[in-house]
Amino acid sequence: FFFAPCIRMFSKISNTSLRSCSRVRNARGMAYKAPVKDVKFVLDHVIKAHEVMPEETCPPDVVNAVIDEVAKFTEKELHPIWKVGDEGCKYDGGPGDVTTPPGWKEAYARYVEGGWPALIGEEEFGGQNFPFTVDTVKTEFCGTANWTWFMYPMLSHGAVECMLEFASDEMKAMFLPKLVSGEWTGTMCLTESHAGSDLSDIKSKAVPTDNGAYKITGTKIFISCGECDFAENIVHLVLAKLPDAPAGTKGISLFLVPKYLNNADGSLDTSKKNVWCTGIEHKMGIKGSATAVLAFEDSIGYLIGKPHDGMKQMFAFMNTARLAVGVQGLGAAELAYQQALTYARERPSGRAPGGAVAPEKAADPIIFHPEVSRMLYKMKSFTEGARVLVYHTSLLMDKMKYTDDAALKKRCAGELALLTPIVKAFLTETGFEMANDGLQVYGGHGYINEWGMEQIVRDARISQLYEGTTGIQSLDLLGRKVILNQMKDLTAFCQDIIKFCDANMSNMKMLPHTLEMTRLASEWMSLAGQLALKAQKDPATIESAAVDFMHYSGYVTLGFMWLKTEAVCYEQLAKGEGEEAFHKSKIATADFYFARLLPRTEGYAKSMVAPAQVLS
Repeated sequence: FFFAPCIRMFSKISNTSLRSCSRVRNARGMAYKAPVKDVKFVLDHVIKAHEVMPEETCPPDVVNAVIDEVAKFTEKELHPIWKVGDEGCKYDGGPGDVTTPPGWKEAYARYVEGGWPALIGEEEFGGQNFPFTVDTVKTEFCGTANWTWFMYPMLSHGAVECMLEFASDEMKAMFLPKLVSGEWTGTMCLTESHAGSDLSDIKSKAVPTDNGAYKITGTKIFISCGECDFAENIVHLVLAKLPDAPAGTKGISLFLVPKYLNNADGSLDTSKKNVWCTGIEHKMGIKGSATAVLAFEDSIGYLIGKPHDGMKQMFAFMNTARLAVGVQGLGAAELAYQQALTYARERPSGRAPGGAVAPEKAADPIIFHPEVSRMLYKMKSFTEGARVLVYHTSLLMDKMKYTDDAALKKRCAGELALLTPIVKAFLTETGFEMANDGLQVYGGHGYINEWGMEQIVRDARISQLYEGTTGIQSLDLLGRKVILNQMKDLTAFCQDIIKFCDANMSNMKMLPHTLEMTRLASEWMSLAGQLALKAQKDPATIESAAVDFMHYSGYVTLGFMWLKTEAVCYEQLAKGEGEEAFHKSKIATADFYFARLLPRTEGYAKSMVAPAQVLS
């Protein structure tokens, strides 16, 4: 088996090259180095983003410059204030104001000054109109360096996307320039104390006024970044029901409700709040994000789009957020991996099997112990595979944006719909597992606060809950995106896998992996078909099997991403292109994934078809 001889190589070869870089540390031993080299490799060679992104507006040199600059910003500005975020926000119950952790407001001002919020925005509203894939690099680097801080601008971006699709021209002109620039922030307000994942019974009301606006009354809870000191105004997108609303989700409408209203001359009237923060939650993690309780008391709001169409409109916001939360899973694994790799290289304990690696010292670094290297390889194989999936999915958005081919748009939209719940659920579930492995590398030191590893774990835990829990995402994948869709998009994606495998059968070095992916693509379709038939007889089948099906889907999808990566590495090695050690490290990591992680599909394949059982 390949693993044993690779232990020493693993201690020297890493895409992060952590030992050679100078870094800012914000906790004992804690640092972040943006994986610029790996991201550029994925964009340029694995997914070939340059073939999709228009060269006249974003040539490769400009894209590379953006990647380099956002890396500097995240390393120098965001990660140094990550640890202090765990102190949390401060709530002033008098005026209902929130103060974010030290340095956060100032970092946001520099973020806005640098034009980062406007990177992907429409030019009409002051944006720079970069491709979604380039903006995803910003999401990954910012989210890994300081996810909790990044939640504030990330949610604003979701509000912009929703308004671009559904708001009136007048509303866009009034609110989008400030949101796009980052001068104002945005939130989405769905949850109420009695209505969480099921929003059909929300009580918030919207009553029409004589001037075309609405008076919104109700209380929303768990509103991420619902109050802050980053911006002079906050734009809330709020779900509420009109007086004539039909029952259930079909009666929900979407409203824009600003914290402060505009005067007649367009200036902001800050003398009186339109929305009140009545408290913030005390949480396990992401403490720097003000999870607010918001009170709407005849608050003036404006209807977005058509009445009773709020759920459809909010999904435009939520789908953007779900992809970003998937990146949170990647980021948690990446940050934990970087710390664990450095620690394992420096921490001495015992002797490596087979003889001393550092005989001049009392003990060898723990990276030479196979169990520690197993955890590190596991983290590396997930992180690098997940990165390819994230950018593969992002590029689907750009393919839809830049093509006039209706058939291609439809095909990309279908694949995006299929992959979104996988990105959100699988990357957050497995990313959390990898964050725990990073803590485990530290042993008892990982459990104490000063090293920062336990904060990574605590901050990552929420990713499996908000923007749709793992169970809800899994139901969406199996129930809606696969079975109700009659397996059309799943079949198309599996056929893409099989086609790629067929085209690479001549590469004998990766043939075992190619054959396994061919088998798994066929099995994936077969399992979906079996579950669809079982569901006709037992309605509990879908809900019972959904999470197992999601995990199976995730491991197969990452296997495909690794196969594509392997093919590029073998091709470049044959041509003598690129860095030999980098490509060999990728191939060794792919070997680990296929040998140690992909076999998990066997267990999920068996468990998902087991009879549904309900504990009463």
